[in-house]
Amino acid sequence: MSNPPSPDEIQKKLGDFMRTQFGDQAGRVAVFSTQATPAGTNDPPEAKPADEEKDPLDGFHYRPRDIKAHLDRFVIGQDEAKRVLAVAICEHYQHVRHIRALAKESPEKAAAVEYAKQNVLLLGPTGVGKTYLVRHAADLLGVPFVKADATKFSETGYVGGDVEDLVRDLVKKANGDADLAACGIIYLDEIDKIAGATNIAGGRDVSGRGVQTTLLKLLEETDVAVRSPMDIQAQLQAAMEMQRGGAAKPKRDTVNTRHILFIVSGAFSGLRERIARRLGRGSLGFGASNAKSADEMTDGEVLRNATTRDFVDFGFEPEFVGRLPVRVCCEPLKAGDLYQILKSSEGSVIRQYERGFRAYGIEAGFTDDALRELAERAAGEGTGARGLFTVSERVLRPFQYELPGSGATRLVVDAETVRDPAAVLARVLAEGRENLGAHLAAEAEEFATEWSARHGLSLRFSEDARRALAVRAQREDVSVRPLCERLFKDYQFGLSLIKNNSGRAEWELPAEAVENPDRYLSDLVVRSYRDRDVAGGEGQ
Repeated sequence: MSNPPSPDEIQKKLGDFMRTQFGDQAGRVAVFSTQATPAGTNDPPEAKPADEEKDPLDGFHYRPRDIKAHLDRFVIGQDEAKRVLAVAICEHYQHVRHIRALAKESPEKAAAVEYAKQNVLLLGPTGVGKTYLVRHAADLLGVPFVKADATKFSETGYVGGDVEDLVRDLVKKANGDADLAACGIIYLDEIDKIAGATNIAGGRDVSGRGVQTTLLKLLEETDVAVRSPMDIQAQLQAAMEMQRGGAAKPKRDTVNTRHILFIVSGAFSGLRERIARRLGRGSLGFGASNAKSADEMTDGEVLRNATTRDFVDFGFEPEFVGRLPVRVCCEPLKAGDLYQILKSSEGSVIRQYERGFRAYGIEAGFTDDALRELAERAAGEGTGARGLFTVSERVLRPFQYELPGSGATRLVVDAETVRDPAAVLARVLAEGRENLGAHLAAEAEEFATEWSARHGLSLRFSEDARRALAVRAQREDVSVRPLCERLFKDYQFGLSLIKNNSGRAEWELPAEAVENPDRYLSDLVVRSYRDRDVAGGEGQ
């Protein structure tokens, strides 16, 4: 084997490459320096010394029921999917922990251990919580999590990258910790979209088949370079690290996918019909009268009967489907499920609306009948839990726009609010106007206090001035604070002149100053000069 190139040879080769790529402008590109890389570069974090390294799975102690209990906090329903996912995750990470612990004693024994990866295939329509399930499971375990849509990939890559970028993204999510990334979770949605079409001349769609082939090596076991071969900047950084050398422990430059858990999902539109036809043919004959027909089954019940042959007929390669041994179907969400999501889930969109109104000093509450009405409407959207935000936004958007600064301090969203939001909004605004005067007056006093502290001058408003500010703020549809900032923007300079002329440092502004602030200030300044001249003349 030939000797590795010296730093000088590396620098020469990179210089030649830069000239080839950039011509005369190559001199403007700093290839690398023999000095230490300055702070702020994109170098991955330095590897920890051996005595500081700790296996990220040392603390894995979860049982399947622990994981399901955690998922119950965020995802309503889907009990079967939660149980299957919890078992698959525990089985996978218990095996991984055993093998990684064994590797510390004998790498050869660890390499000889065989186990079938618990890669998971989730079936179900949009908005039923598939992504939520996986993300919150990863959060509980403390492992990095990467989500991508399978539709972004092609056989040769997507937007300058390839499927191996998923593993590199795991390293980024793990803050450069390749050991942690090596036991992360990769979630691919819309996997059904890369099924090869079977109705074209010559067989399946080559593009879909090619994507499946490129994913196969990741699903099983392969080494992925931490730095993409297509990333020139990453390659330059690698050359710089080689040149610097030193006694530091070298960084890992590859990640093995053996212990990465892959979870894929899709709606699989059309698969139900394929399975139903097969079940229909299979139900003929003796005993068929006692069997439940496919027409009588829910979509979930039909999809739970999916076999590997069904997925192959759908357009997947047998080798690809075989790498996804754990399969589970998520049920479509009914109105009752959507109601429970609004009422009980920690990720309920209702919490978001409550926080949003609270930021403006408005306490918002939702009655059960309002939640049921919203759930019924969301069920009609046909987009699962995503429909909850759609219908809630449609009802509450006018309240979000009109109520801040209106004097309203409380909003009770009930069934009437959902059915006739315009009428309820008008009533809430009318109630708010009764409180608005006091609210705006308090804003005026807050402005005067802050202004006085900021400028070292004492400013306050008379009662008539506070009422005038409230009226003008409502007339111009603005809050009192920005109104005061605009009306009295020059008062610091004018009142400072008056203080210099007369020594006066306190003012109480009347309503006249609100209606015509410039003229009022001008009269005060002119009067202060007149009084100063009169006082000076008397002194002579």
